[in-house]
Amino acid sequence: VRLVKEEFGYDDAFNYNKDIDFDATLSKYFPNGIDIYLENVGGKMLEAVLNHVNPHARIPVCGMISQYNQIWTEREGVRNLLNIVGKEVRMEGFLVGSYLDRFADFTVEMEGYLKQGKISSKIKIYEGIQSFAESLGSLFSSSNFGKVVIEVNRPR
Repeated sequence: VRLVKEEFGYDDAFNYNKDIDFDATLSKYFPNGIDIYLENVGGKMLEAVLNHVNPHARIPVCGMISQYNQIWTEREGVRNLLNIVGKEVRMEGFLVGSYLDRFADFTVEMEGYLKQGKISSKIKIYEGIQSFAESLGSLFSSSNFGKVVIEVNRPR
């Protein structure tokens, strides 16, 4: 929470491992409802968000990491999808690869944000290809903050 607020500049944040009553937590942090939610968690979090979305909310979906390691028949269901209809919510999946034709525009815009200090990130560097399993595992265990990079020295 400190990292997100102090270093990344967000107004507020909560730790989903400590604030486990998502409905109560979302009511506290979003008393006026949610207009836009970037979905990359899935499961119980998505279900709670759907209870707090405003009419005409937008939910871009780029992943559902809480469900990745589950066999599809054992994944958590979201029981309140009808809220999408009743509140006329637009929920749409996307893959970065579908937008590669806009990558040059993205880099120009992002470069400006970086130079202005509007974007910052954390990088965790693992040494050598032998660290691949550990680095991949860190993506699913919440043991890393930010981008994971494996530094591999090429033989000369």
